[in-house]
Amino acid sequence: MTPSAPTAPRSLRSRIIAVAVAVAVLSGVAVAYTLHAARRAQSADAASEFGLDRGQLYFRGTEAGGAGRVARLPAPGEAAPGKAAHQAARTTGGPSCERFYAAARTALCLQRRSGIPPKSYAVVLDERLREKRRIALTGIPNRARVSASGRMLSWTMFATGDSYAGSSFSTRTSILDTRTGYLIKNMEEIPLTLDGRRYHSPDVNYWGVTFARDDNRFYATVSTKGRTYLVRGDMRKWAATALRTNVECPSLSPDNTRLAFKKRVREGTRDPWRLYVLDLRTMREHPLAERRNVDDQAAWLDDGTLAYALPGADGRRSDIWSTPADGSGKPVLRVRGGSSPAAVG
Repeated sequence: MTPSAPTAPRSLRSRIIAVAVAVAVLSGVAVAYTLHAARRAQSADAASEFGLDRGQLYFRGTEAGGAGRVARLPAPGEAAPGKAAHQAARTTGGPSCERFYAAARTALCLQRRSGIPPKSYAVVLDERLREKRRIALTGIPNRARVSASGRMLSWTMFATGDSYAGSSFSTRTSILDTRTGYLIKNMEEIPLTLDGRRYHSPDVNYWGVTFARDDNRFYATVSTKGRTYLVRGDMRKWAATALRTNVECPSLSPDNTRLAFKKRVREGTRDPWRLYVLDLRTMREHPLAERRNVDDQAAWLDDGTLAYALPGADGRRSDIWSTPADGSGKPVLRVRGGSSPAAVG
């Protein structure tokens, strides 16, 4: 009797099967890795094709087919001759954002994801609109700004409520220095001087930050005791001073000499605001030709033109309009089905 005779072939077959299985597994891993790498490369290529380019007006689309995603058009003066601004061909394929703003080589995308509870994020993007940093937030995205250099970022979230027209809302405004990585999660603790005195109140809310070219000075809205104020802030000193009342959502001009803002011209919640511009040298203000109610932080397309979102016609959620900053002329439709305008020069 030779019981060992059939053992060798079985052992050999087992080894062959084991090797075959191992090869199949490794091949599957290799294929999966290759496909994943290809998808990543494809995604990176797609992102690189849609970057922050000079002479472009970026915005968040609000029409079906591109709703919620960033798109772009030629900035004023760059459109094809003979075409109205809103008729120029738009480039699509940007990230999905609730609010968007960009300057220089940096973009800020505020996102909101469904769930229980919903989640919000501030996403910092580079010049190819690739994610560099993601910050978890609470609340509803509302305002977003990037300084002219791309260094300083700020965003405002509704902690409670979803409109500035009433009194039952609370905001949380953050500031991020992208050079140092320092994040101020809530600027409500900044020392505030009001009427020449240090001011304290539990109902203080900030929103609508706009930065000067030096990345140190900034302007914002502060609300307390039912009144709104324009404040000027200093990042290095970490202090803010109220300058005047009835100023909301300021936006500093590229030459840093004027502030566009919305001013309450009616009491109540129906059509309360109108756009104004404040000369920071004379502290004189004037209304713009736009007489409709603008509940937005206007964006400067250049030193002479402002852009802002208004409820859209024909069922569109919103359109982007522009108007001269000196109060002359008349409003012009800039983008059909858009919000969050940002001109990259």
